[in-house]
Amino acid sequence: MPFVLVVGRELAPPALTVPLTTLAGKSRPGVIDRNYAPGDVERFVPTVGLPSGSAHLLLDVQRGEEFCGVVPGDAMTVIADRGRQLLTVEEGIALVTQYPAALAKNKCFSLGASRCGDRRVPAIWISQGAPKLGWCWEGNPHTWLGMASAGGRA
Repeated sequence: MPFVLVVGRELAPPALTVPLTTLAGKSRPGVIDRNYAPGDVERFVPTVGLPSGSAHLLLDVQRGEEFCGVVPGDAMTVIADRGRQLLTVEEGIALVTQYPAALAKNKCFSLGASRCGDRRVPAIWISQGAPKLGWCWEGNPHTWLGMASAGGRA
């Protein structure tokens, strides 16, 4: 995807934006996984510098399906070595909102630039015919979960 407009959580918190996501050609709204404790999503904050202001552009976005089956920590290292940037929770939600086809069966993605200080890595996948914001452990590979990245932010 050439670009994605991302609105920060101050104006568009995940609890309000996840239900705005759908799969391509579907109408079932996205959900937040029940394994997030109350207030847990808010603990996942960006680990990267973001452009100032309430909104920014994410450029040259890839869902990272080449990293399906790769341990997230290893995928993050390869992406950094390539000079690319991991996506935050808000950026992943914006990507699926604006490009619903970016989320496809066996081609879902982790959002490694949002962390909460433990081994969990947030991710967006498909569950029961809708996008789901969840998390997986940093050391566990999944055959259907890649690592999304961008060429830059503006």
